[in-house]
Amino acid sequence: MKRIILTGGGTAGHVTPNIALIPKLTELGYDIQYIGSYNGIEKELIEPFGIPYHGISSGKLRRYFSLQNFTDPFRVLKGLGEARKLIHDLQPDVIFSKGGFVSVPVVLAGKKCKVPVIIHESDMTPGLANKLAIPSATKVCCNFPETLNHLPKDKAVLTGSPIRQELLSGNKIAAMDLCGFSADKPVILVIGGSLGAVAVNNAVRAALPELLETFQIVHLCGKGKIDGSFNGTKGYKQFEYIKTELRDIFALADIVISRAGANAICELLALRKPNILIPLSANASRGDQILNARSFERQGFSIVLEEEEVSKETLLDAVCKLYENRSSYMNAMRDSGQQDSIQTILDLVQELTQN
Repeated sequence: MKRIILTGGGTAGHVTPNIALIPKLTELGYDIQYIGSYNGIEKELIEPFGIPYHGISSGKLRRYFSLQNFTDPFRVLKGLGEARKLIHDLQPDVIFSKGGFVSVPVVLAGKKCKVPVIIHESDMTPGLANKLAIPSATKVCCNFPETLNHLPKDKAVLTGSPIRQELLSGNKIAAMDLCGFSADKPVILVIGGSLGAVAVNNAVRAALPELLETFQIVHLCGKGKIDGSFNGTKGYKQFEYIKTELRDIFALADIVISRAGANAICELLALRKPNILIPLSANASRGDQILNARSFERQGFSIVLEEEEVSKETLLDAVCKLYENRSSYMNAMRDSGQQDSIQTILDLVQELTQN
């Protein structure tokens, strides 16, 4: 039996593509092991699958001053030692890394132990963790054609992002029952991210009276971001976060308003959902969501609103434009030639485990 180690964590976006690979890896007979941080979100997300989970020490390299910048390098070194011991004990045939800082020691240890490593970069340009990991990788997968220019030519493979296949089989009727909606109005799905997005939430709620004249709205507003004053508003349903019912909500949605995290927008592409993207501001990030969103805009998949320009008026204008022209956005996504990401990555895995 071939053995694969999956790694990645820190955010859900560094875990869900790994989860998308699990069913096919299981079908192919791989023994799957997971290395993540001791108590990161990856542990919570992976444990329901019954896959052996191994925790290591993890730090973070920050671009800003923090006292933890002085202590985290020691955590990373400890994690490197723990990862080397795990790889020595588990004897994997291949390692697949989805990124995040916990993955860096695993990738470095993999090279040291002469285990082939595949890493996946979701964003347009590699993040800091993957920049550190790329020299130790055998192959580097990416989502965007533009990303190939930032990667070593002998390692780069355009794969797209693995999408959880259950998202493609949602039940619209189940979602209507869950939300208490009727069939006589189209539905907008608003996704603020797992932590919520204050600017997005505020703009949507400010525009609610006008939006509800034409649409029904499902609002995934983030943990602790539900506004009780809107409870019971007809045609408007709030959730902090949704797991199992998300596929049904996607099936129900006619258009989507979302942040521009790479995995989230790749799901929208796979589902052919016309969308408005509101990327995280460059003031609060390294600007990767802006680059992701602009790539989708250039390809005709999305309308983009910068966070600084989001208001009731700009949001209403964008929703109107998107809904009126939704067919053109759906056609562009249908004609995108999106790769079968899971199969492309599995082909790489099998190629490396047969050598």
